[in-house]
Amino acid sequence: MEKQIDFERMQRAARRRKGAVRALTYALLALWAVMVLFPFYWMLLTSFKEYGAYNAERIPAFFTLSPTLQNYKDAFTSVPLGRYLANTVIFALATTGIMVVVITLAAYAFARLEFRGKGLLFTLILSLMMIPNELVVITNYATITNLGMRNSFLGLILPSVTSVFYIYLLKETFEQVPDELYRAAKVDGTSDLKYLCKVMIPICRPTLVTIVILKTIECWNSYVWPRLITDDPAYYLVSNGIQEIRENGFGRENIPAMMAAVVVISVPLILLFFAFRKKIMEGVSRGGLKG
Repeated sequence: MEKQIDFERMQRAARRRKGAVRALTYALLALWAVMVLFPFYWMLLTSFKEYGAYNAERIPAFFTLSPTLQNYKDAFTSVPLGRYLANTVIFALATTGIMVVVITLAAYAFARLEFRGKGLLFTLILSLMMIPNELVVITNYATITNLGMRNSFLGLILPSVTSVFYIYLLKETFEQVPDELYRAAKVDGTSDLKYLCKVMIPICRPTLVTIVILKTIECWNSYVWPRLITDDPAYYLVSNGIQEIRENGFGRENIPAMMAAVVVISVPLILLFFAFRKKIMEGVSRGGLKG
């Protein structure tokens, strides 16, 4: 009887400890969420404040009783924000589409085809990840300039149509597909290209979707290369357009209008992430597993 009482007492103590740990975990996660989300809240709040009311605030207000949409109107009328968005969509879609074709063919070759020097070639390709991005940018700038492609979509797109990391990620995913499927397809006389399109791509679709989404986000946030290779506002992307807006659009002092432009630019990426977050997690976890 005493043993049973002691056992129940130990169970209650264990449940209390477990509950305390869970409460502490949730408290820390809530604090972390507030720290991460507060800048977005402040950005959204400021975008709805009137210019005069914002400048009149001696102590920043965490809410507004008179929200306005004038800042969003200014974001599209005072500067060519719509053109910046259109340029970014063209750049992201073209770059991502070409890159998916390139990395899919490369990853399939390294995962399924047999040719002399494959291991050495793949090692050399992986070693490119060790090269600082600054050196690659300098080389790409010299090449694009010598080819006369500055201030063009072609000059923006070409240096970004491949990725060593995505080739590696997709190759690891392709290698998880059983070899028996490949052998059976070859016995039936299926070509490698048909096998890739009909078998490998459908099976590895989560990883491909993840790559497409991550590359789209990368293109949308690209700043250094577009800023370096274009000085014509007709080819500005949203990341470069923000600087142009700040310098020659609203002016440095019109923070609410700047925040409205940033909200407009940020919303597509936020919606894209929330729409495909499960695919992203599934693709990354699948690419990291072996066997």
